[in-house]
Amino acid sequence: MQVTPLNDQQLITNYLSGDERAFEELLSRHKQRIYTSIYLFVKDQSLAEDIFQEVFIKIIDTLRKGKYNHEGKFLQWALRISYNMCVDYFRRNKRRPKVSPTETFDIFDVLQSSERNAEQGIIRSQTHDKVRALVDMLPPEQREVVILRHYADMSFKEIAKLTRVSINTALGRMRYALINIRKLVEEREIVLQ
Repeated sequence: MQVTPLNDQQLITNYLSGDERAFEELLSRHKQRIYTSIYLFVKDQSLAEDIFQEVFIKIIDTLRKGKYNHEGKFLQWALRISYNMCVDYFRRNKRRPKVSPTETFDIFDVLQSSERNAEQGIIRSQTHDKVRALVDMLPPEQREVVILRHYADMSFKEIAKLTRVSINTALGRMRYALINIRKLVEEREIVLQ
């Protein structure tokens, strides 16, 4: 007999009925993607952890007040909250995220991989490092779209709504991001495998 895991909406309903474990399940199901999306914006592990905690406090608050109405779209809703909190942080502090090579968190450490051998793993890790450095060189609007699309797995429609631009603008930013990455690869003669 197989047990079918509860979907996000069922977990939310159970949580609102007093089942704290339901929220723990919801948190463990989505925490890595939400934390990763925050970290990619702020580039600071302790700041990302602080914002992550604020995001889940806001989520709990909204759920308890009965204001959650994004049935079946919990992850996108949570990512939107995390994005807005990152934007609010940068508006308050009037600065953009900076790359810090001393950070211990690495997005590619959390991605599952089916590497066959150590050499392939090393090559993949080096390629990811190069791509991450290229993304960090992009203008902020282009970097934002790349992160939301490829790391937060959002659609262009969701990105447009979240960043308050048209879908065409979001698509254009992605197009220019890819063009800029290609130029950087050619100019610096970077080999991506």
